[in-house]
Amino acid sequence: CPCLIYGAYIFLPFDAPLLPTVSARLVYTLRCAAFATFPIVLGMIVSAISRLCSSALEPFGELHREVEIHRTYVSQSVHLFILYFFNMAVLATYLPQELLKLIPLLTGLFAISRLIFWMSYAIGRSFRAFGFSMTFLPLLAMLLWNLYGMFVLEPENLLS
Repeated sequence: CPCLIYGAYIFLPFDAPLLPTVSARLVYTLRCAAFATFPIVLGMIVSAISRLCSSALEPFGELHREVEIHRTYVSQSVHLFILYFFNMAVLATYLPQELLKLIPLLTGLFAISRLIFWMSYAIGRSFRAFGFSMTFLPLLAMLLWNLYGMFVLEPENLLS
């Protein structure tokens, strides 16, 4: 994950717009986070189609493996997206202007890693650790950086 983010940060030819205020940074983060919902919405659509096409006699009874995979993926993705989004929003308030390029890169990493997790989860449950770690480890790094920023860098502005 660090190598992917670093390579994308160096080699992708875009820069974040000038965002001098905290509210502008939060709106930018919100707009970027909208793209991270794509894998979740896609999972909901596939889950609904698999439930409709399921050969179960009772539609609300025992779920088949095909339906259960998509339902579990959507549920876990929504939980991780909430954590990811709140950590990105806090991160956007602490990052200097030249590092705001990380916000769309982290959003893209989240979306790609959730799709990788979904594919590997469908292949077999033992393969899903790679996709989950690509989602969870950047989330953990953001959380640690946010806590460091709140309690070490700016403890006087903790709640302001």
